[in-house]
Amino acid sequence: MKSLKHLFLSVILTTFTACGFYSFTGGDTGDAKTFQVNFFQNNAPLIEPGLDINFTNALQDLMQNQTSLSLVTSGGDLVFEGEITEYRISPTTATANNTAAQNRLTIGVNVRYINNLDEEKNFEQRFSFFFDYEGSQLLTGGQRDTAWETIFERITQDIFQAALADW
Repeated sequence: MKSLKHLFLSVILTTFTACGFYSFTGGDTGDAKTFQVNFFQNNAPLIEPGLDINFTNALQDLMQNQTSLSLVTSGGDLVFEGEITEYRISPTTATANNTAAQNRLTIGVNVRYINNLDEEKNFEQRFSFFFDYEGSQLLTGGQRDTAWETIFERITQDIFQAALADW
């Protein structure tokens, strides 16, 4: 029985040490120790106050929660920068009275990822996602916060996967 415990413990330890720099979320940070997220300026034709800082914070939070990297304000091993390029509300379905039955908020972000330890992993890419809501509702207060949270969760996860999922 004792040898069975040792075998089990050996298998567990080998499994965890073989994971190397992979986190349980699938991100490969390599030899990186730090990351920085530069401010994402809102350059969309429709400017929504606070969108830029909220998005920047959402990306910082995701990186802190899903990696063991330290957040720095300059000189990061991994750098995320870019701008918000789209903030658009459009009707998706109409009623018989030619009013919107449902609206869609779409947010698009252009991201430049710079890996200062491995330049081959650098990229520039656009990410976007949407949130649908009832046409009779205004996109303010809690409704807006829910929409932003849903969109940011998807976009930041897509950025994380593009930058750190080395499959």
